[in-house]
Amino acid sequence: MSGLHGLATHALRLADPEDAHGLAITGLKLGLGPRRPAHDPVLATTLAGLALPNAVGLAPGFDKNAEVGDAMLAAGFGWVECGTVTPLPQAGNPRPRLFRLTEDRAVINRMGFNNQGLEAFAGRLAARRRRGVLGANIGANKDAADRIADYVTGLKRLWGLCDYFTLNISSPNTPGLRALQTRAALDELLGRVGEARRALAAEGANTPVFLKVAPDLEDGEAEAITEAAIAHGLDAIIVSNTTLARPDSLRSARRGEAGGLSGAPLMAPSTRVLATFHQAAAGRIALVGVGGIASGADAYAKIRAGAAAVQLYSALVFEGPGLVADIRRDLAARLKADGFRTLAEAVGAR
Repeated sequence: MSGLHGLATHALRLADPEDAHGLAITGLKLGLGPRRPAHDPVLATTLAGLALPNAVGLAPGFDKNAEVGDAMLAAGFGWVECGTVTPLPQAGNPRPRLFRLTEDRAVINRMGFNNQGLEAFAGRLAARRRRGVLGANIGANKDAADRIADYVTGLKRLWGLCDYFTLNISSPNTPGLRALQTRAALDELLGRVGEARRALAAEGANTPVFLKVAPDLEDGEAEAITEAAIAHGLDAIIVSNTTLARPDSLRSARRGEAGGLSGAPLMAPSTRVLATFHQAAAGRIALVGVGGIASGADAYAKIRAGAAAVQLYSALVFEGPGLVADIRRDLAARLKADGFRTLAEAVGAR
């Protein structure tokens, strides 16, 4: 990363994590973010019909309110996912709720879907100039009487304003949300979302819909989720969200905080879960690899485990947005060194 952005990242690491994030968003809105190098053609790919100039994406959580999606595309991400957004604004859980585990290169968060709501989110998407692929990660309000209805509301309100949707049913910080991953609940959710999607698509172009899952799954759940996603016509599964597990290897004094763990300790377990989904999918649905990516080697491991594209976020807490250029450069070099002409050729090539 450049010296200026490296200094800024170091300064932000000294601040409270949530305050630092707010300052980073402000800086990006002021145009102070890094600028991408030219895209290497070997990293270009197609995900669920979406043409990505490079497969390295920004995971949701960084830009909850769709404020800096274009700035992060300009920083070098091939695609950006904003959110999670809920129909009504909500404050989320009490602070402190975001913790750096510096010794572990990890983060624990219990944010609780804090966001400004659909109307603010939709207004910002409507005002942008559509310079790149931007997705909307949609969720349910904590106190919603019908959580599935919240997903349908999000789909309808943002239809035509984003390039794809992600149904987030895997955050550990909204009580009971992960229960939507059970087959019966998932069938109801995907059935109702699918009905709304078909009605919206009948009036014009269709929009891909993805499903984001947790890494904390029991035996057989990956297979059941995969079959449900395929049966209901989803376009991709994102593997995975944060974990409730606390590996014995954690050293930070903050390791006992409640919430979802992300960052380096999630890399190996989430990649194993990704490989399970890859085996279950057998090429019938695209997969996105998320969890612990902090280098080109990490991104390459996800792709070889079955990911058609990848996303990252937590590593930016420690390295800043300039990290994406380093990951792209390293990933491209690894693909070429192994004789792959395109990234797609490497998917699942473990």
